[in-house]
Amino acid sequence: MAFFSKLKDRLFRSSAKLDEGLDEILNAATPKTSAPQPENPAPGATDNAAAETEKPAKPGLVGRLLGQTRDAEQSAARRVLDDAMLESLEELLISADMGVEPALRATANLAEGRFGKKLGAREIKELLAKEVARIMAPVSKPLPIYAKKPQVVLVVGVNGSGKTTTIGKLASQFRAAGKSVVIAAGDTFRAAAVEQLQVWGERADVPVMTAPEGSDPASLAFDAMGRAEADGADLLMIDTAGRLQNRQDLMEELGKIVRVIRKKDPEAPHNTLLVLDATTGQNALNQVEVFQKISDVSGLIMTKLDGTAKGGVLVALADRFGLPIHAIGVGEQIDDLAPFDPDEFARALIGLED
Repeated sequence: MAFFSKLKDRLFRSSAKLDEGLDEILNAATPKTSAPQPENPAPGATDNAAAETEKPAKPGLVGRLLGQTRDAEQSAARRVLDDAMLESLEELLISADMGVEPALRATANLAEGRFGKKLGAREIKELLAKEVARIMAPVSKPLPIYAKKPQVVLVVGVNGSGKTTTIGKLASQFRAAGKSVVIAAGDTFRAAAVEQLQVWGERADVPVMTAPEGSDPASLAFDAMGRAEADGADLLMIDTAGRLQNRQDLMEELGKIVRVIRKKDPEAPHNTLLVLDATTGQNALNQVEVFQKISDVSGLIMTKLDGTAKGGVLVALADRFGLPIHAIGVGEQIDDLAPFDPDEFARALIGLED
């Protein structure tokens, strides 16, 4: 299955939320103004006027031919784009965690040249998808691969964000692309994380360096750099323990790992990937702020987009920080992590069919 099809299918919670909200907006009752009646109407004239007012417009030939399809049904629900409708659209996008500023800009651009005109669901979706893709396009960048060996990739994030699984998937994909990879299981406080990486290492034929439980992760990272250098590895991927951004002691420990790595190579880590869990919504913005200060985040990977109605937070992240988004994840399988494509994401988020 193509990744776009999978993304579209698994982003159904976010797209359904937007879809339902858009239907409500388009079908919202609009106050009707009654036509003025003559002071002395002729007998039966009032009834005839009312009948004329209530008579629905006949659909055109194309409308009748396409009336059975869902798109045609939605397009039949059209509404004049006015201030009230714009405000409703803004609230809908904000409720999808797109962020206030992106939502305001998207609706403002949508209204340009269309204010006062009737719009249907398909038109609005196309316009919103275009605006989302425009916001996301500048941050759609693959993880850069350098000639430097080993290229040190530090992977950070909070507990449960999917760091360990993401490292395994990336290592397997790099290995399949012909790159030699070494993994350092730097989450020395959680045995399950080490075991998980070892499983991925065996699957991808990638060595995994470990240390006794409770060992200093900075020391392991230093030793792993020596091992990767001796092996001539292209990439060294270092896992780190999940840490809450409000735990100063854990964040300081992450800073120590960075300092120790730089004793071996002043330019390392060459990439610092922050793995974010889409289900956290707006809290992801706080995580980026804190981790940027400690570990100089160079790029983002968003996981668990299949489990949330808050997929729009990726738009808020792109707009606020401008950090490269290297990949997104929608499941547990290796091909459920793929390079970020702004057009595909925008269409899946908004719920547009091919």
